[in-house]
Amino acid sequence: MIKTRATKKAACEDCFFRCNALCALELDEACPTFRPDSPDGLKPPQQLRFMFRQERQSQVTWAFAPAQEQASRHGMLAGR
Repeated sequence: MIKTRATKKAACEDCFFRCNALCALELDEACPTFRPDSPDGLKPPQQLRFMFRQERQSQVTWAFAPAQEQASRHGMLAGR
């Protein structure tokens, strides 16, 4: 059996803005700007960590031909 942590539902009474008399809303549930009140003050929400993907290819699979080769294919070097 997998145990999950019970998360406390956000409530206006626990909001930083409500606890510091900065909220002007009269709602029954927490609004989208809810931030938990803590002794450390207002903290920004935790951001996701950015992870770089590993390169899957070690060489280029397709590239343009060099300029000289392209010019010779189209007959642009004939006059030189």
